Amino acid sequence: MNVTTIPDEAALLRMSSDDYMNDAQLEFFRSKLEVMRDELLRKVDETVEHMREVDAIADPADRATVEEEHALELRTRDRERKLLKKIEQSLNRITTGSYGYCEETGEPIGLPRLLARPTATLSIEAQERRERIQRLYAD
Repeated sequence: MNVTTIPDEAALLRMSSDDYMNDAQLEFFRSKLEVMRDELLRKVDETVEHMREVDAIADPADRATVEEEHALELRTRDRERKLLKKIEQSLNRITTGSYGYCEETGEPIGLPRLLARPTATLSIEAQERRERIQRLYAD
């Protein structure tokens, strides 16, 4: 049985660029993404429980405060739901062998960028180009 040891971030960054997206690196990011996914799913469960615990509040000001807190919590969960989708897509890219490579150029995204944003699908250059185009047409 071949067991791949998962490196830490420092060991990952010391690896040769020739070893880009080797088994150890893929396993590192798979593990990182799975931890992120599990944490988000735990937060969803907590939110559901928290929303069920609310008792009838007689005071209108208190009720408004609780409703505003719930709205904020739901907006946060919506952003996390979108992140969860990106995490699942990243895990799928690991499975298909395309993880770590820019969707536009096919070039390596780079370990530092992936460490900062494991769900990145574009290299820094491609992302900057996309943002410039968006700003150009935003007005």
